[in-house]
Amino acid sequence: MKEKDGFYGKLFRMILPMALQNLLASLVSASDAIMLGVLNQDSLSAVSLASRVTFMAHIILIGVIGGMAALAAQYWGKKDEKTVEQVLGMSLRYTLLFMGLLFLGAVFCPWIFMHFLTNDPVLIDLGNRYLRIVGVSYLFMGISQVYLTMMKNTNRVARSSAYGSVAVVLNIVLNAFLIYGLFGLPQLGIEGAAIATTISRGVELILVLIENRKKDVVRMIPAKILHTPKLLEQDFWKITLPVLGNLVTWGFAMTVYSSIIGHMGNDAVAAHSISNIVKDCVDCVGGGCATGAAILLGNTLGRGDLAQAKKDGARFVRTSFFVGACAGLVILAITPAILHFSTNLSDGAHQLLKYMLFICSYYMIGRSLNTTIINGVFQAGGDTRFSFWCDLVNLYVIILPISLLGAFVFHWPVMVVYFILYLDEFTKLPIEYVHYKKYIWVKDLTREQME
Repeated sequence: MKEKDGFYGKLFRMILPMALQNLLASLVSASDAIMLGVLNQDSLSAVSLASRVTFMAHIILIGVIGGMAALAAQYWGKKDEKTVEQVLGMSLRYTLLFMGLLFLGAVFCPWIFMHFLTNDPVLIDLGNRYLRIVGVSYLFMGISQVYLTMMKNTNRVARSSAYGSVAVVLNIVLNAFLIYGLFGLPQLGIEGAAIATTISRGVELILVLIENRKKDVVRMIPAKILHTPKLLEQDFWKITLPVLGNLVTWGFAMTVYSSIIGHMGNDAVAAHSISNIVKDCVDCVGGGCATGAAILLGNTLGRGDLAQAKKDGARFVRTSFFVGACAGLVILAITPAILHFSTNLSDGAHQLLKYMLFICSYYMIGRSLNTTIINGVFQAGGDTRFSFWCDLVNLYVIILPISLLGAFVFHWPVMVVYFILYLDEFTKLPIEYVHYKKYIWVKDLTREQME
């Protein structure tokens, strides 16, 4: 019993600050929706659609971070700090490359993204104005998020979460000032939301650079950003490419989800925007559980204690089911309040939101389980290929074809299409659990020498 108490105590101490940071980050989207929704429904819908580009930036970033975290956790468990710094430098190099490309697209040709997401000219124009500004934040975010993740993998979870939380609180405050023009500032509306995000990401980067100046911590070192040992780079891409492929596959599918909803009317877009925000806010603990699994299991595997990793993996799966069920109950409990305060929505959007929130409530169980198993358990041991193929078949062979036919050929009602779109976490869960029980993920990824 002592062992279990020690495990769950360590997990709770790790998850709590990360869950708080996840919640605050989700509240940034919520504040955008609430504040812009007060102005008008078009601003709410446009930012919701334009934010899918930011979502894709997060997906690419998480993919690179996934490979970094798997290696860093295991080498940290092995007490090989020199290799951990090499992993950090390599991850920064590739993150800056990917984020730089998205920065160029968002700032100089945002209409390419917006025309894909909607055919409404008003929403396209508003989204273009938002992306031209917020695209700058992708460069800041690329550096800061990689370093903050490394802090979590090297026993600095609380400080990492604190820096991230400062940034999101600042974002919320600046939203109010710049969207509405408080205290004599100009009322900038949708551009104000973009400026707030960019400034807060810049402040987060400054905090990271200050942290990086400290001694006796894993640091960003220019020489290690430019050069990485070949064997380490091979290990990194062996893990990262399937993670990145899986996330891009999943992320693009989620963008198509938004595109399908975006072409079914402004009411559907507005309701979907709010339901997504609620879902992301409530899922803050589930995301923390997955990150905790990746770090703790990675440390255990890096020490070579494979039997203990099996036991801990089973605990994470049970914990994630409990977390998902609780999240679903929270959504059901707060639905009346959300509907009560969504007074600026049209009657049609209000009705759609009610049913979307119900679907989100049971969806949280599948989401919590899959996130912990894929992004936590499998990733900790470098078992990343299966998840890529599982999502590829599940989304592109089953869910998306049926949804596209339903929306654009058979013209099914919005809620029928929405119900099908949100079956994805459950259609893949059985085969995923069978793979988990094969214990392919129980693997030590470290090498003795990385020169």
